[in-house]
Amino acid sequence: MRSSTHLTSTKRALGTRFYGRLLVLVCSQMLLLGCASAYYDALESIGVHKRDIFVDRIEESLEVQKEGQAQFESALEQFKATVDFDGGGLEKAYNLFNDEYEESEEAANAISEHISAVESVADALFEEWSDELDLYTSPSLRRASERQYKSTQKKYQRLLASMRRVEESMQPVLATMRDNVLFLKHNLNARAIDTLKGELGSINRDVSKLVKNMQRSIAEAEAFITTLKADG
Repeated sequence: MRSSTHLTSTKRALGTRFYGRLLVLVCSQMLLLGCASAYYDALESIGVHKRDIFVDRIEESLEVQKEGQAQFESALEQFKATVDFDGGGLEKAYNLFNDEYEESEEAANAISEHISAVESVADALFEEWSDELDLYTSPSLRRASERQYKSTQKKYQRLLASMRRVEESMQPVLATMRDNVLFLKHNLNARAIDTLKGELGSINRDVSKLVKNMQRSIAEAEAFITTLKADG
């Protein structure tokens, strides 16, 4: 009898696990097809709410920006090491700098993807919140919810603008790094290194600006997450 009960429980567990995996697969396909609202509705049906996704994605974006900041700073240090290079093995220095450039490009793409993911769920969340304001029968509760809605949306818009500034300020850095990688690729000699030294001031300024924007965005994200969790 115990064996039969255990078998039934196992089948039920396997069925639940299969259903969960199937739902995740379906949700992923919805997102790929651009059906964002259907995607979030499907997740909501299993208890994963837009607000929770919103917080998770901001936290993920925050971590990706921190990693990106470290990566761009590392690329700058490698560029400095390259222009200060003295002696043989210039190709090795080029390869190291090229690796840093490619990793910086990957970091930039990851940051942009996470910003878009945050924006996607934010649009769905605020649209739902706005629609639900019309469902209240209590004027006082509606006013309280509307005040919170407007306050949260205002703080989010400030955060989004901060993240978009990060996205914009990554481009000059990547462009300068790309130019220098391409130049060095076909000019592995001391004269090329002298030419690159003239680029150091520009890339140093661009990276400094990027890092400052990242630090502001990270601070905004941390403050916003604290607000959301306190309100929740």
